[in-house]
Amino acid sequence: MLMQLTLKESFSLEGKGLHTGLNIKIKFNPAPEDHGYKIKRIDVDGQPIIEALAENVVATQRGTVLAKNGVQVGTVEHAMAALYAAQIDNCLIEVDAPEFPILDGSAIKYIEAIEKVGTIEQAREKNYYVIKKKMEIKDEATGASILVLPDDKLSVNAMISFESLFLESQYAVLNDLSDFKKEIAASRTFVFVRDIEPLLENNLIKGGDLDNAIVIYEHQISQERFDQLADKMCVEHKDASQLGYIMNKPLSFPNEPARHKLLDVLGDIALIGRPILGHIIATCPGHKINNQFARALRKEIKLTDVQAPRYDPSKPPVMDIKRIKELLPHRYPFLLVEKVLEIGTNHIVGLKSVSVNEPFFQGHFPEEPVMPGVLLVESMAQTGGLILLSQVDEPHRYSTYFLKIDKVKFRQKVVPGDTLIFHLHYLSEVRRGIANMKGYVFVADKVVCEAEFMAQIVKNK
Repeated sequence: MLMQLTLKESFSLEGKGLHTGLNIKIKFNPAPEDHGYKIKRIDVDGQPIIEALAENVVATQRGTVLAKNGVQVGTVEHAMAALYAAQIDNCLIEVDAPEFPILDGSAIKYIEAIEKVGTIEQAREKNYYVIKKKMEIKDEATGASILVLPDDKLSVNAMISFESLFLESQYAVLNDLSDFKKEIAASRTFVFVRDIEPLLENNLIKGGDLDNAIVIYEHQISQERFDQLADKMCVEHKDASQLGYIMNKPLSFPNEPARHKLLDVLGDIALIGRPILGHIIATCPGHKINNQFARALRKEIKLTDVQAPRYDPSKPPVMDIKRIKELLPHRYPFLLVEKVLEIGTNHIVGLKSVSVNEPFFQGHFPEEPVMPGVLLVESMAQTGGLILLSQVDEPHRYSTYFLKIDKVKFRQKVVPGDTLIFHLHYLSEVRRGIANMKGYVFVADKVVCEAEFMAQIVKNK
């Protein structure tokens, strides 16, 4: 299992805001386990904190804006994309303005600063959300959609289309987060000249210029009007007869706009609050549809306390039955866990295949074989005992005993032919040999039983 990451040390950046035009200072700090991404407005009384979560998004016009209790912060998507691509789970961001600095219009300066200070592993495991079924969000009015499919890693495809001589249909791909810096991070935001005046009228892009955006000039206007627009933007005058890309730095990639849209998708899904494993296909994406997708996925996640672990029968177990017998004193007919599929610092995943030849089926019940609920609880307890006993020297000298069982729920009967997957995780640190655990039993993707345990490992006399 991969562990959560945070920054090794703090770093700061400075630049103007795209929409406010303000000179902005921003600082990225390490944060503890399970902290997530949080933003502190240090220029506001009380220095309020806004959680960087999809439900806190209040605006998506030309950027993602977060708010809480009337305090907001915008243009967060490029920094969020960099943190997410660097697989950082926990970060506290301090900013002295109502938006993040635009820098060069991409995420490259953020990712370079992250790489310079480095990251550090933390004591908790990453809490991936695994996409197990197709999910799609569509905007019928615009034709935009976000589709996610099952995959064993995160990958993103983005497709864009405009009615433009210079920017028609483009496609971009990120096959792995490790490719983000090389393939995506330097891709800049883009704007059409025809959209600049409406944006200015809406009190936006006060800090936009020819160095922090791709600017596309496709419909010729008079030199006088072109110069007036340049003056409003505080940029140098250009020849109004020369159509095309007019920013100072040429395109980094032929499909740089599509790559930037992919960057924005990554920044907006960072607001899901958990790293995901799945293949995202974004068609004509924008911050609005990105946020709708992130909100929908967060709702799905909230309905699931824990996901059923993935089971690959061809993969060797972490512990086979021989090792389990070395750790547990239980024997036939009461040894109720056969494999350990996964073990980490805070959790364990075990397995039992339920056969019709189980001795308890003779009496429970002869004509309607059902595994007794008490044995499902016992199976979880034995699995939990394995993680405890695996962490002590001479485990054969110890036994594990129940102190308490609480919040037991039976959701579905278990019958011959079922494969049981047990998932247990610590609810608190183990102290004096006493552990508090939450356990689940799955058949396929369904929870059939759950419970909370308090157990103690005791040295045998």
